[in-house]
Amino acid sequence: MNDRSRLIYMEESQTDMKIENGLPVRLMTKNIRYATASPSKGEETWEVRRPYLIKELRFHTAHCDDSFLCLQEVLHQQIIDIQAGLNGEWDYIGVGRDDGLEAGEYSPIFFRRLNWKCQAWNTVWLSKTPEKPSKSWDAACFRILTVGVFMHRCSGKKLVAMNTHLDDQGSRSRLEGAKIILSQIEKYATRGAEPRMPVFVAGDFNSEPHQEAYLEATGDSSPMIDLHSLVPEAKQYGDTNTFTGFDSETRRKKIDFIFLSQNASKTQSNAISGFEDHALSWLADGYSVSPNRFEDGVYNSDHQAVIGDLRLS
Repeated sequence: MNDRSRLIYMEESQTDMKIENGLPVRLMTKNIRYATASPSKGEETWEVRRPYLIKELRFHTAHCDDSFLCLQEVLHQQIIDIQAGLNGEWDYIGVGRDDGLEAGEYSPIFFRRLNWKCQAWNTVWLSKTPEKPSKSWDAACFRILTVGVFMHRCSGKKLVAMNTHLDDQGSRSRLEGAKIILSQIEKYATRGAEPRMPVFVAGDFNSEPHQEAYLEATGDSSPMIDLHSLVPEAKQYGDTNTFTGFDSETRRKKIDFIFLSQNASKTQSNAISGFEDHALSWLADGYSVSPNRFEDGVYNSDHQAVIGDLRLS
């Protein structure tokens, strides 16, 4: 066996060991702030923020090929910029919320095409007419849920990824939006004779832990659980709050979350084992909130990224 063959063999063996111990998956959610033509106080233009944001995305996914990036407030040009900045290795699913095509903000899910195959995806409007661009109740804007079914190309493992951005103005619309998300989770949890798939839901919920959407999403009858609550404090890193604004005077809030959508029961191994097929459990390994500003004073967004390290067993 020559050196090249030996290296390939070692790499394949290490990959097999990783999958045997649970497939490492990194989830990252971040509201990147849309590219406004009228920046607020303390906010730089997208042209200034863009390289900071792209470097953050690249850094946090560099050592986990099986990562998912769930972003919010992304305009079409920002989609193009991010794809270019990620060196063309990533595909995405999602549409503009205003017309179901390219108009308005996306809530896209980015993934590496060599690692994951997207088998199906769709957009759900969080309204009384979820099949078309629309808003209901007291929502100020159209709001959407992006849903994708993914298969890991190497292991064959499947999961359902969901990304959302709830309304910042309407309390009723946030509550009803959370209910629609729960109904979508139930849809994928009861797909006839098909094995039940793990589901994660990430996004900007515009709801603090004591408010309506979070309480609905994590209530006793909900299959969702906040990843943060599953990770021991020793494996948590960074801030508590996720929304910062663009100055030190803005009240910080915790409104961005990653939820795991199973009837979770915390065990000694930190496995979530609510589904009948225990081979499809999540193992929670880490949680962090990444800074959005460094010593040069530039905020890459008014939100900080939430990052979760998991294993799909």
